[in-house]
Amino acid sequence: HQVIPGLPADINAAILIVQHMPPGFTRSLAERLNSISEIHVKEAEHGEEIRPGCAYIAPGDYHLTVIAKKVRGQQKLLVHLDKSEQRGGHRPSVDVMLESAADQFWGHMVCVIMTGMGHDGAVGLVDIKNKSGAAIAEHQSTCIVYGMPRAAVATGRVDKIVPLPAISDEILKML
Repeated sequence: HQVIPGLPADINAAILIVQHMPPGFTRSLAERLNSISEIHVKEAEHGEEIRPGCAYIAPGDYHLTVIAKKVRGQQKLLVHLDKSEQRGGHRPSVDVMLESAADQFWGHMVCVIMTGMGHDGAVGLVDIKNKSGAAIAEHQSTCIVYGMPRAAVATGRVDKIVPLPAISDEILKML
């Protein structure tokens, strides 16, 4: 509720979001964020094209991955949703999404790991960094639970550690 509304409508990037939430809650989260944001925010749908200026939230109980595909002669990224095995006790999993993005995307990526329990996202963050992407972790001072950002920082690959109110600005600087 602080990061997404801080992104401008003309942002030249798509945003993929994995939030550890059960089915049914991610749609209402997307609707709420959409109502307070300049960018379009929606629950991701299988097969849809990933476009700049839009944030796609993984539906509860589905992994969100990306598939690069030629569409009318142009390389595009499409949403792929599946119910493959949980990863680290999670579906959706941040690591599954980040690994997929690192494998399929051909441009600049910025990975943001925010408050949460466990270490989901740490492995995928390294994949993003290995593709010359950038990484941000939320500072402990603004985390409700410092587990996921702590694991990200422990990789030694995080570029910036910033408090929650500064994450949107840092994303824009990195883009």
